[in-house]
Amino acid sequence: MSAYRSHTCGELTAAAAGSEIRLSGWVHRVRDHGGVLFIDLRDHYGITQVIADSDSPAFAALEKLRAETVIRIDGRVKLRDASLVNPKLPTGEIEVYATDMEVLGPSDDLPLPVFGDQDYPEETRLAYRFLDLRRDSLHNNIMLRSRVVKWLRDAMWDQGFTEFQTPIITASSPEGARDFLVPSRLHPGKFYALPQAPQQFKQLIMVAGFDKYFQIAPCFRDEDPRADRSPTDFYQLDVEMSFVEQEDVFAAVQPVIQGLFEAFGGGRRVDPTWPRIPYAEAMLKYGSDKPDLRNPIEMQVVSDHFRGSGFAIFAKLLEQEGTEVRAIPAPTGGSRKFADRMNAFAQGQGLPGMGYIFWRKAEDGTTEAAGPIAKALGAEKTEAIRVQLGLGQGDAAFFLGGKPETFEAVVGRARNEIGRELGLIDENQFKFAWIVDFPMYEKGEDGRIDFSHNPFSMPQGGLDALAGDPLAVKGYQYDLACNGYELVSGAIRNHRPEIMFRAFELAGYGRDEVEKRFGGMVKAFRYGAPPHGGCAAGIDRIVMLLADEANIREVIMFPMNQRAEDLMMGAPSEPTNEQLRELRLRVLPRE
Repeated sequence: MSAYRSHTCGELTAAAAGSEIRLSGWVHRVRDHGGVLFIDLRDHYGITQVIADSDSPAFAALEKLRAETVIRIDGRVKLRDASLVNPKLPTGEIEVYATDMEVLGPSDDLPLPVFGDQDYPEETRLAYRFLDLRRDSLHNNIMLRSRVVKWLRDAMWDQGFTEFQTPIITASSPEGARDFLVPSRLHPGKFYALPQAPQQFKQLIMVAGFDKYFQIAPCFRDEDPRADRSPTDFYQLDVEMSFVEQEDVFAAVQPVIQGLFEAFGGGRRVDPTWPRIPYAEAMLKYGSDKPDLRNPIEMQVVSDHFRGSGFAIFAKLLEQEGTEVRAIPAPTGGSRKFADRMNAFAQGQGLPGMGYIFWRKAEDGTTEAAGPIAKALGAEKTEAIRVQLGLGQGDAAFFLGGKPETFEAVVGRARNEIGRELGLIDENQFKFAWIVDFPMYEKGEDGRIDFSHNPFSMPQGGLDALAGDPLAVKGYQYDLACNGYELVSGAIRNHRPEIMFRAFELAGYGRDEVEKRFGGMVKAFRYGAPPHGGCAAGIDRIVMLLADEANIREVIMFPMNQRAEDLMMGAPSEPTNEQLRELRLRVLPRE
């Protein structure tokens, strides 16, 4: 017999009755039933019930055990009485009568309970993550993640992709977020960067003559945290292909992602129709470039009905250039009580409120509009709005106006809130959409033009497209949205040096700076670069959706907290003076 176990705690069945066995694991729970001890012994594989009475040689030692102590048990397998069988456990038909016990790892009093899944402060959970990971829900999430990664790896190999590894220490690159810099001891005053993504390397792999690449890649970005994003590092399924156009990438990715969600989605429906939605259309209809298509609400522009109307607030607003009024249809939302709730929501988003109209049955049986806006607009205009939006009795519409860039985010959140409140969202499915035709550039608050997405993307129209207004240029860039989350982002790459120089020039990067910062890629493109493209899928976010979790930290084994701190390992930490001297660095005091 092994020194520690003959079986795991999830293995024994009725067939083992009468056997002498050895188990090792953690004391999950102890129950004292008047001289008879019941101990749930847990390991990675499951739970086995151990019993001991006063006749057992192990009784006295077992009686003193604390929860989460690691023990070895020797004993005899017994069948449970039929009335005591636990059908929820694979080992529920048996129990082990303890004849000997050894403490392998004693436990102090616990800072948080492992038995059960009661809520506990996140800071405590992260500081004692090794205990938190023993809890069923989190343990299962991490195992799900492991199976997802294996499934993805196998699926990519089956699709004809080859796995390669790219460097972790590299040069700084403008990927849209802050780099984590690593000082060089051998080259004082110079810094490496942890890669925000393997972007340049995977493109160079294509230039080197390899055809279909993938990698389960760690990426590092110094970002502000939020519920669906880690503030320091994350993993992605990184993909690149040669001699492809946009649709070729979609054709390669869809069976992988769809198959993954069908395999691990817990029976939820995976919609096989993946529409292509232009970025401008997504922002107009959904107020988001990652729309939740489970929500059937589509917004519409209704400016013409308010222009020169009796509703002075919007009429005056529309006199300004670049403004519009947008309507959010709310099927079945036609009550003042619901309108008041949505107004409160808008005020919570920093707005004075949302205008609304709701339609009800008039005394003569016809449909009439109600609400302050309806009174100001009059029957003809409110009826025209109702017809445009396809609404009827018992329905409502909410309105926001201004320059779209100032209210689109809020109107998108309002759309989601209305869909949730009215029960319009089918929670039992996954709905995907490719968001395409992203703008290449955007204007910052300082008026400067910068890249709005991946700077290495090919502009639609090539070099000719870069001769006009940069804000009108669209890129061969695309995202895959699912249930309100961005899961995949990618592009067809800019593989022509002259187009690359011009694209960066419009964003304020001179030729010399491009040569300096991306010299390896520019050099490679001068020696025969194939047309190529790819994407990256966020593994953490995918697992979060599959596990039905709202917070990404619930699917990462050792996450940082919201302040980008590792409370368990004490990172970030202060360097020693010796380390600073070696690197020829000095830390300035905080101002």
